[in-house]
Amino acid sequence: MGVSREQAAENRRAIVAAATRLFRERGVEAVGLSELMKHAGFTQGGFYNHFESKADLVAEVLASSIAEGNAEFAKMARAPVDESTTALRRYINWYLSQAHRDNIDQGCPVTGFAGDAPRLGAEAQSHFAGGLDDQITILAGLIAESGLAAAGERRTLRERAINLHCEMLGALVLSRSVAQAAPAFSNEILENARRHVLASLDERPSQAPKPRTKN
Repeated sequence: MGVSREQAAENRRAIVAAATRLFRERGVEAVGLSELMKHAGFTQGGFYNHFESKADLVAEVLASSIAEGNAEFAKMARAPVDESTTALRRYINWYLSQAHRDNIDQGCPVTGFAGDAPRLGAEAQSHFAGGLDDQITILAGLIAESGLAAAGERRTLRERAINLHCEMLGALVLSRSVAQAAPAFSNEILENARRHVLASLDERPSQAPKPRTKN
């Protein structure tokens, strides 16, 4: 007896959820279909009732993870803050926190899949690139709202957002890479990156050089 359309959709969601968790924790290539389907509660043969290939599953995982993660990012960006901070500072403190580092399943999807992205299929890479671009756009908006794009600033908002995002993402990836082997070092990476990034927000853009006058 076949399953209903609703049950089939639920089964597909269970497979995607299991894949998302395993891919984030161990990497796409390290997870086989047999293990994946076991975690989802099904036999390996049932996989092809939902997906044509592992590449199709990976693309759906990237699409859903990026969409959900960036929706949370945008929600955080829009949430009100008190006078003691700004939405940008709040985001930086969260991104470079031990809690975010340890929450691989629900953390930034771009960070979670950055190591796998170069080896993924074209569709999955497209989802990843689009999600990263969206994150930079949202971050640029936070920078603008924080009043950091002062007159005389030579960098565009997008340039500043790219630099900031790369610094935070790199610190988070490196912190995670040594968290088990050297937890104190992992914390040190996060703390130093967070202090540096927050301090950079207080730097005022230098004034443009005055034109030389002829003698």
